[in-house]
Amino acid sequence: MASHLIRPVRQFLAFPARHLRAPAQRRWAQVHDVRFLATAEPPRAVIERYREKLDQKAREQGYGDLEELKTAYSEKIANVRQKDAVPDSLKPPSPSSSSESSSAATPESTPPSSPSGTPSKFASTVKPLSAILDLDKARTLPDKELIAIWRLRHAHDPQTLCAAIPAATYAVMEASARSAPQFVLPVPHPEQGAEIHFLQWTFDAASNTSTVLFTQLAEYKARGEFAQPHTTITHHKDLLDERGLVLMQGQVVENRGAKVEDARFLVLCLQKFYGAWEEAGQPRAERKQLLDWFANGDPNFTIDKLLEETERMV
Repeated sequence: MASHLIRPVRQFLAFPARHLRAPAQRRWAQVHDVRFLATAEPPRAVIERYREKLDQKAREQGYGDLEELKTAYSEKIANVRQKDAVPDSLKPPSPSSSSESSSAATPESTPPSSPSGTPSKFASTVKPLSAILDLDKARTLPDKELIAIWRLRHAHDPQTLCAAIPAATYAVMEASARSAPQFVLPVPHPEQGAEIHFLQWTFDAASNTSTVLFTQLAEYKARGEFAQPHTTITHHKDLLDERGLVLMQGQVVENRGAKVEDARFLVLCLQKFYGAWEEAGQPRAERKQLLDWFANGDPNFTIDKLLEETERMV
C-alpha cells in the first residue's frame, strides 16, 4: 500500500484519546475496538527496530530507502491482499461443468499466471465481467431478467453478496472514493458495542472494475499492509454507459472476523457514506463531511460522530 494512501489512516490513529471516547448513553453500549486507536502500532515499531537493515535491503534492489521500496511494491501488496480474500468457493468451474448455454451466465476462467520477474507480475487479479457473463447476450436482456440472472449466478454460495447499482448512484460513489479511498465504518453489536472496520477502494482499468476491501481495524492495526480482508466487493462497470447499471459481487471469507449480515451492513453503510447524501428528502451532508474529514486527517473527525451518523441507518 503506497505511503500516501495510508497517511489519512495514520493521522486518524494518532488522534488524541479524548476524541475517541464513546458517549455515556448509547444504544450500542461501548465500542470495543476503539481501544486499539490509542495503542502503539506494532508493525511500525518493528520497522523502526530494523530500519537500517531494511533500508540497506532497499538500496540493494535499487531504491533509495524503505519508503521507496514500499511504494514500488504497493500494487503487488494490494493484489496479494485481494487474492487472499477470495477462497476456493469463488474459483471458476471448469467449462465442462456448465450446461446453461442458453442463459447469459457462462463459466469463469482463471487468467494464466504471469512469469516471475517481469512487469506483468503486477497484473490485476480481478476477473472481468466477460469471464462471468456472456456480455453479448447480457446486453440483449431486459434489466429485470439481467438482474435476476446476476442474482442466480451467486445464489449457490451463502457467503456471497451481489447487487445491481444504478449508474447515477455509482458515479457519485466512485467520485467520492477517488478523493477518499479509505474510511472506517462501525458494525453494531447491541450486547457488545460496535466493532470498527477499515475499508479501502482500489481501481483496476484492465478489468474495468473498482474493488472495496473490508478489514477489521484490529487486524489492520496488527498487520498493516499485510492485513487480510474479511470481505471483498467488486463493481463491474462494463454495462454502466449502455445499460445504466453497475453489477456488484462480493465474497465474505468465513471465520475471518465478520459474518455475512455484518458484511451486508458494511455495504449498506458504504453506499450511504459514499453516495446517498439525501435520505427521505432530507440532506445528509454530515456523511460527506465525515468522509472528507477522515480523508484529510482533520481532528474534527471522531468516532462519536461516526457512530451518531451510523445510528440513523439502523
